[in-house]
Amino acid sequence: MDKTKKGIWGWAMYDWANSAFATTVMAGFFPIFFKSYWSAGADVNVSTAQLGAANSIASLIVALMAPILGAIADKGSAKKKFLIFFAYLGALMTAGLFLVQEGNWQMAIFVYIMGIIGFSGANIFYDALLPSVTNEKNIDRISGLGFGMGYLGGGVLFALNVAMTLFPETFGLDGPAQAVRISFLSVAIWWGLFTLFTIFWVEEKRPETSMGVIEVIKAGFKQYLDTWKKIRHLQTVSIFLLAYWFYIDGVDTIIRMAVDYGMSIGFESNDLIIALLITQFVGFPAAIVFGRLGERWGVRKSIYLAIFAYIIITFYGVLMTKPIEFYALAIAIGLVQGGIQALSRSYYSRLIPKGQEGEFYGFYNMLGKFAAILGPLLIGVVGLTIKGTLGPLANTPEQQMAIGQIASRWGIGSVVVLFVIGAILFKFVDEEEGKREAAYIEEHSE
Repeated sequence: MDKTKKGIWGWAMYDWANSAFATTVMAGFFPIFFKSYWSAGADVNVSTAQLGAANSIASLIVALMAPILGAIADKGSAKKKFLIFFAYLGALMTAGLFLVQEGNWQMAIFVYIMGIIGFSGANIFYDALLPSVTNEKNIDRISGLGFGMGYLGGGVLFALNVAMTLFPETFGLDGPAQAVRISFLSVAIWWGLFTLFTIFWVEEKRPETSMGVIEVIKAGFKQYLDTWKKIRHLQTVSIFLLAYWFYIDGVDTIIRMAVDYGMSIGFESNDLIIALLITQFVGFPAAIVFGRLGERWGVRKSIYLAIFAYIIITFYGVLMTKPIEFYALAIAIGLVQGGIQALSRSYYSRLIPKGQEGEFYGFYNMLGKFAAILGPLLIGVVGLTIKGTLGPLANTPEQQMAIGQIASRWGIGSVVVLFVIGAILFKFVDEEEGKREAAYIEEHSE
């Protein structure tokens, strides 16, 4: 394998590695286990609000540190080092979920938050390494390859984890609860093991002048402050980030809250897990196809297609009543989820100054994480508000349950607003103007 291909595959393998956390932990078992094991007996809307708060706190922490870390990494050419630190922090915290005892929802949330910090922090530097392993001509395809590998890798381990929970005796386990806890350990091992490909195969350009740790940190903070000055000349980047802030919030919220929503409206956990598996294996080829679609049809049109699809998906999710409909929803999400993420990441690379990827991808991830604060909270607040308003009208447990489901449906339906606003703002992004602005910054940064 030549050096260029090795770098591309080493980069893509990190998505294969860390997607196990996104799938088995964030989207799959944590929401289910949180309700049934760590927060057993709590009202479904209360536990949903707790889970939403956990996601929001983690996102806030990552959002605040992302641009500073990105700027520091640029100055020290330390993207790989930061990726390694956060990746293994996330893997260690995931392993820690195995130790959290039943009913201890506070500790479960703390360890989960630390895991998300590791996962999201590493992604800042993973994204920033993309331009170093490919060129602008192939960047949409390579970005799609990364997400495709993530869906496949996450899906393979998730399928094994699901088999462990459905047939625990076959694996020599006591029951589903032990199987889920062992699954968290398997994610940690998978994540740590496959990150080695990125460590050994991806080469990062060394800085022209070496700097000590303190100097790197000082230079990084200075660059972070300078970025705010550059933003004045990067109006296109600002508009794109604002649009991205809204529509990716809807995407991330659906990823993180879909299983919780399904449980809240009465679906069985096995149905939800099967739906997640469908999303993973549909998402693998779909993300790669979306990368090629961006090359041939145009990135902007492809992003609009995905946003429109998500609006339809959200409306459909509000109305669905049968598990088979959840399966159909899983297929639809799988077709567009990786595509919108991959093309947004590669489209952004066209708008930012060369050589400052860590810094600007730090801001990219910062806004993405700030957006993820809004979505889960929106669902929780809308759901609790409707439950509080309609709850006194219920006279029987059946009526209370029905009102709880109505509250959950209105909560997930509120996400549509984010997609609509994002689509409107994206209309005002001018790629050619963005390239001219980035060239101006490059010229005046020398």
